[in-house]
Amino acid sequence: MSLSGQQRKEIHEALLDAFPTESSLEQMLSFGLDKKLREIAGEGNLQQIIFKIIETAEAQGWIEDLIDASKKANPGNQLLKAIAFELLQPEPPIVIEQSPPRQSSLLQLEVFQFETVKVQVKEKKGFMGRSTYEVKLNRRHSQAKHFVEDLGYGVTLEMVEIPGGIFTMGAFTNEEESMDSERPIHQVTLKPFYIGKYSITQEQWEKVAAFLPKVNRDLNPRPSRFKGEHLPVESISWFDAVEFCDRLSKKTGRKYRLPTEAEWEYACRAGTTTPFYFGETITTEVANYNGNYIYGNAPKGESRNKTTIVGSFPANAFGLYDMHGNVWEWCLDDWHDNYEGAPTDGSAWLDNNNDNLYQKQRYTVLRGGSWIDNPNYCRSASRVGYDWAVRDFIYYSVGFRVVCAVGKILR
Repeated sequence: MSLSGQQRKEIHEALLDAFPTESSLEQMLSFGLDKKLREIAGEGNLQQIIFKIIETAEAQGWIEDLIDASKKANPGNQLLKAIAFELLQPEPPIVIEQSPPRQSSLLQLEVFQFETVKVQVKEKKGFMGRSTYEVKLNRRHSQAKHFVEDLGYGVTLEMVEIPGGIFTMGAFTNEEESMDSERPIHQVTLKPFYIGKYSITQEQWEKVAAFLPKVNRDLNPRPSRFKGEHLPVESISWFDAVEFCDRLSKKTGRKYRLPTEAEWEYACRAGTTTPFYFGETITTEVANYNGNYIYGNAPKGESRNKTTIVGSFPANAFGLYDMHGNVWEWCLDDWHDNYEGAPTDGSAWLDNNNDNLYQKQRYTVLRGGSWIDNPNYCRSASRVGYDWAVRDFIYYSVGFRVVCAVGKILR
């Protein structure tokens, strides 16, 4: 029997639910199938062991026996019952259709639809000349292109096409609450690239951390404080994020990495020059940040005190979500106090030309702000370093998204 990615995912979840300990899984294999766990799966955590068992059973042709033995060992498990009903029924005749071989070296770009928003705040004079402010959201439908990377088990990663161009990086001196570290402003020219539509989610992180081979360091499959498959992964270090990218690169044959500072700001701004891609100000209707604080003339808003599901708020004009708030995002560059001498080609600004990322010692850069921060830190130009951006720093407001450099694209 050949399984689909979704079926493998469902079987994995069912076995994890039915056999929550290694000893219970070992007992089922021994008594139900006369097989030894260590000979099949070797060493690893429970998720890795179950993955290896499914992989071996499918390859050797005893996946039906595995499902049947698991169901007999745990007859009350509803997930196993559902899988057994689906997979152990008589199969209908198979019709084979001729189709051209898939060209794996090419990626199919697909068009996707999204909604963007511009925030306008209007002042109204009320009783005794007191001012009140009315927030208006101007919504517009748009579209962009992306490709979808298959991470296995029904989990995908959506990578958005970002066109090349020239933009002004940094903040003008008259931008409210801007800092000298965001200057001098300078023109940067970038080639096209691809960046994650969302911050990496816990579901995506788990599939890479638990099931893809280690390149340089071990990864905790479930590091986040706020649990949820579609919440952004957090509580991961810069080195952890680099390892994630290296594992993904090895699996796909495409180069994945963290975005450079210039790529991040260019992607965030999406053609805007205002403090936020929503306009001159921001509200908690369009982003997740600490609503007890305000920026400009916007009113106070909601403080959610946690991360939110990725894509909960409107996208920017490139089709990217949550570039303002939710979680801080690691960048590739070394930290510099300002932009004196910064690259103008969008490349990473690395000291001593040392591109061995695992040897890095100094501070790096965080961008975008988070659920816990005031809106000033969520501005497109905002950047933090020093103690907040130590490479092995782990905090429940820090995550990341990835960039992919792709050669051949099928349009």
